[in-house]
Amino acid sequence: MRAVVYRDHGPAAEVLRIEEVDTPSPGPGEVRVRVAYSAVNPTDWKARSGAVPQNRSAHLQVPNMDGAGVVDEVGPGVDPGRIGQRVWLYLAAHGRPWGTAAQFTVLPSDQAIPLPDNASMALGASLGVPGVTAHRCLFADGPLDGRTVLVAGGAGAVGRYAIQQAVAAGATVISTVSGDAKATLAREAGAPHVVNYRSPDAADQIRAIAPEGVDRFVEVALASNLRLDLDVAAPNAVIASYAAEPRPAELPVRELMNRNLLLRFVLLYTMPDEAFRQAAADLTAALAANLLTPPPTTVFPLDDTAAAHDAVEGGAVGKVLIAVDPDVT
Repeated sequence: MRAVVYRDHGPAAEVLRIEEVDTPSPGPGEVRVRVAYSAVNPTDWKARSGAVPQNRSAHLQVPNMDGAGVVDEVGPGVDPGRIGQRVWLYLAAHGRPWGTAAQFTVLPSDQAIPLPDNASMALGASLGVPGVTAHRCLFADGPLDGRTVLVAGGAGAVGRYAIQQAVAAGATVISTVSGDAKATLAREAGAPHVVNYRSPDAADQIRAIAPEGVDRFVEVALASNLRLDLDVAAPNAVIASYAAEPRPAELPVRELMNRNLLLRFVLLYTMPDEAFRQAAADLTAALAANLLTPPPTTVFPLDDTAAAHDAVEGGAVGKVLIAVDPDVT
């Protein structure tokens, strides 16, 4: 099969190569998927570059955690009825050599989630890491109905899926953004209230929408945004942070204690199994109900995977996909 591989860490153009490699076979509890689209997330370029530690199980590594395609073979212990099933994938390359930037990938069966017929392969591929991250940030601490949720960075993929899941769950949703273009994207995602966090009166604008304060935060930049979050947080609020900035956050511990605030840190690689199962079930149900829509998407051919990685590393807005075999439907 044709696959993008790397054997050493470094810049995308220097270490990523297209090669013909043996097509893997699924082992016990695994499925093999013919890949339609592979998605590039920030975690993918960070793993490839060596910016974050990677639990690699082999010298040869196919990159990219997420994708979508069709199950074409199953291993021992997996229902043969899954063959031919459309699926969306998450964390394919975590601790395994077979990421999604290849014609075929092999992964545990429970990481290949049935993709409803009404959802496109491109939407399915875009869902994994950002969709599950958003779900964990939102629901780790209970239901959202009647709550107020602030989604920082509503123009990004995690922000988009957080907005859409929170609205569907009955929350009042506010998104903060850095400018007009990103405000348009957040509104298009479904955010009924959008505030520019750079405005001098950003806290006043949020308080006007949520006079009792914000109950849940989906936070992309804790160090930069913590002061604003604290200015608008309700007592017993939860701030869920899913990304790390270069500088550490300075925590006013007494203020957090006085208001019984909870800081929750979210990293998919150490999430409880039950959290993954619930996220997969809820996200699939939302897909079937047409509650999730794809972010603005840029598609690269498989041969240009290095350029796709560079685009994400450069801060591309929206989602970057790699068309491995778009004819797979």
